[in-house]
Parts: sequence; C-alpha cells; structure tokens
Amino acid sequence: MDKNMNRRNFLKVGGMSTMALALGATGALTLDSTHNVLAAAKKTKGSFSGYGTLVKDPGGILNLPKGFQYRIISEQGGKLSDGRVIPGAFDGMAAFQGPKNSTILVRNHEQSGNTQFPVEGKNPYDKSYTGGTTALVVGANRKVIDEYVTSAGTIRNCAGGATPWGTWLTCEETLNQGHGYVFEVDPKDPESNMSKTPIREMGAFSHEATAIDPSTGIVYLTEDASPSFLYRFIPNDRNQKPGALQKGGTLQAAAIEEMSTATASSFYTGQKYGITWKDVNPEKPSLDAKDKGCIQFSRLEGAYFAGGVFWFDDTSAGSKKLGRVYRYIPATNTLELFYESSEANDLEMPDNICITPWGDLWIAEDGGGIDRIIGVTPEAETYVFAENLLNDSELAGPTFSTDGRTFFVNIQNPGLTFAIWGPFAHRNAARQRQMGHTAPPKNFAPHVSDKLAAFAENQGISQLEAAVYQRHGLPII
Repeated sequence: MDKNMNRRNFLKVGGMSTMALALGATGALTLDSTHNVLAAAKKTKGSFSGYGTLVKDPGGILNLPKGFQYRIISEQGGKLSDGRVIPGAFDGMAAFQGPKNSTILVRNHEQSGNTQFPVEGKNPYDKSYTGGTTALVVGANRKVIDEYVTSAGTIRNCAGGATPWGTWLTCEETLNQGHGYVFEVDPKDPESNMSKTPIREMGAFSHEATAIDPSTGIVYLTEDASPSFLYRFIPNDRNQKPGALQKGGTLQAAAIEEMSTATASSFYTGQKYGITWKDVNPEKPSLDAKDKGCIQFSRLEGAYFAGGVFWFDDTSAGSKKLGRVYRYIPATNTLELFYESSEANDLEMPDNICITPWGDLWIAEDGGGIDRIIGVTPEAETYVFAENLLNDSELAGPTFSTDGRTFFVNIQNPGLTFAIWGPFAHRNAARQRQMGHTAPPKNFAPHVSDKLAAFAENQGISQLEAAVYQRHGLPII
C-alpha cells in the first residue's frame, strides 16, 4: 500500500465510506521516522506545557512566549474613522470573517455614566448612558482599515457572545431600571434600530456573557451577581438570522434533577449532574430561579460554545475562591465541574474565555494582581500564554481570527486592543474532540501504544482514528 495514500482514497479502497462519516478529519497521512515517533511519544498523554517561558517585553506592556509578537491596533482616546473618539473600558470581543481576508472585531465598552471617552452614538438606546460597542476591520497585515461605533446608549457592556450568523450579542451588566438587557449588534449594519432594541424575553438581570449552540439555536447566558444562575433562552424563531431573537422565546434556569435546591459550592472536580431546566419570569429571573431551587453559583463570567459543549466559568468559586471552569453537554444534558484552581499561579479569577483553533480553552484573568491569558488543556493542565506587564488591569475579549493565525485581546484600562501572532499550534480535530462530547469514554476507547498515540498527536487525529487505520492495515509506524 502506498504510504502517502490519503484518507479519502484509503477509505474508498477499504470499502469504508460509511466509516468516513465518523472519522471526519482531513489531510494526508504522512509518516515520521521511528526516532521522531518515539520522541513525540514522550510528549503525548497529558504533558503539553504550552509555549514555554514568557519573554519580558522591552516595551513593558505584554509578555509573550518566544517567537510571538504583538501590535497595538486600537487605543482609547484615539480617533475612529469618522473622527469620533475611540471609547474606553475595552471588554468582551469576537472576531468575524471580513472582506478580502480581513477580520471584523466587535468590541464592548464597559461604561455607564460620565467618562472621558464615551461611546458617541448617533442612534443610542438611552442617550443618558455612555456604554456600547465598536467594530474594527483589520486587514491581513494586522492593521486597522476601518473603526466605527456599532451601538450606543447602554450600561456596562461587559461581555456577550458571537452568533453563528455573524452578529454580536452585547450584554448589560446592570440592574438599573430600563436596562439589564441583551442587544443584537450587526457590524455590517452599525447603529441600526436592531442594535438599540433590547431582547426583553432574554431576561432583565446583571448579564455577563452568552453562547449559542449552532445545532439548536439555543442561547446560554451567564449572570454576574452573587449568587448567580445559569440560563438558557429557547427562541421562538430558530432561523438563525439577524433580528430573529426579537421574536421572543422562553427563558429557563438550570437546576439539578431530583434536588429541590443546589449550591455549586458543594461540587467537586469531575463530578457530573443531570440537569433540568425550569421556566423563569424574564422580568425577575434571578428571584424566580432562587424560588424554584435552581443552582446557585458564586459569580458567573465567561461563556463559549464549541464542539458540542457549552463552557462557562465561575470567577470566585472553589475552596480557595480562585475560580472554576464548567462544561455543560446538551446532548447528554449533563453538567461537569471540569477544573478548579487551587493555586493563584495556575489560575486566578477567570473571566472571558474562548476555545483555540487547536482545542485548548483560553481564559482571561480578572484577579487582584498581574492578569494573564491562561491555557487549559483537555487534561485540565494549565499554562501561561500572555501577561499584562503594563498595570493591574484585567485582560478581556480573547478571540482568534477565523483563519487561526491572529489572536486578539484587550487590556481594559487604558483601553488597548492587541493583535498577536507567532507559531500557534495548527488546527487539531482530535484535541478539539477531546474537549468536546465526541471523545469516547475511556472505558470504551481502544488501548494504543505510545508509538500509535504519538502518530495520532502528530497527525492531528484522535487515537481512535489512528487505531482504526492500524486495524485496517494502513502502515502508519
């Protein structure tokens, strides 16, 4: 058999077209020497340690690993493309594919009243307030082509979440009368009437972040309060188009099956619970959730959906109050405490999150000291990618360009947006599946040798896929 035979041809030869649906990954199977395979084997099975020691930034702003560099692409107090001021207090952010290989960033500004650098909107929701969102069109050269206001007149736009249809849900973290809502912002239709219309049935509470399951259109929401609750919004219209969420839906809060009341403080790492969802009144969801015995968390923050999993964090939870990371799997309706920090050096007060192109979870810290970007592997090991050397302000809005080549992140105060690039790991379908619900349970996974595990790691495939190839006679080692 030709060693360079690609998977598609191999599957055809072996009459395994049905199995191709299960394998899923793409690319040619290339073979390394025995020496390289053995060397890689030593790095397999949970020993990933990130990108190494951080190099001190001579500019005194952002420490990164060797081989990485950054550019400040936007700074509060500067000028937008139309001459308006760039607002301050940069927070949550998401990246979308733009024209001609550009990236469109939509960015929150966590402001409310009097501020030096307000969001100066032309079509605000409430002209008394200075929060809102802006957008940046960033070229392939990582320089800003255009920068403009996308929504205005809101309070403390903390985080939010991208939609699968290319818009941004921006969240108000407030209980002020007439506020505390989620708004949908379209970067291609800035300051539209949609951007100033609250999605009322998504609830009035101290919103933090959102994440959408693209297979169902269900929106998951976190609450920044103490105690806080985990919500989901089931839209009446699931066509997944701009404005569809305005057609209403049902707001629910998470509870544990067969338990009348539950406090997340009693959870332990690896523990899984069956979840039930209880309808709550969108005008007073927190009170309703508490009365109905829903799960009480310490203070929820970031949210992200990837690989069939809804990820979220609880910033001050755990025995050391350093933070926890949870994952909820809709397919099995189970909630798991994935990681709890016991040392500030590992993770301190997680906030905004994202999943990297190669499958790790990246977390922006909002702690009391030096804040960092922390990576969490599928084995729940942590590593440091970036460190704010400038001041003690939080890092916020971690997001990758759609091609995976550029990482964008903010320092909140003074507002700075960074484009970071370097030797990022390649997309890794196997690693992504490890973080998702599609990895087989350990008891049902095939036993593989270190050589075979190393081959799977090098090829970016799962050990299950590698075992299938070996079982059907493909010479891989």
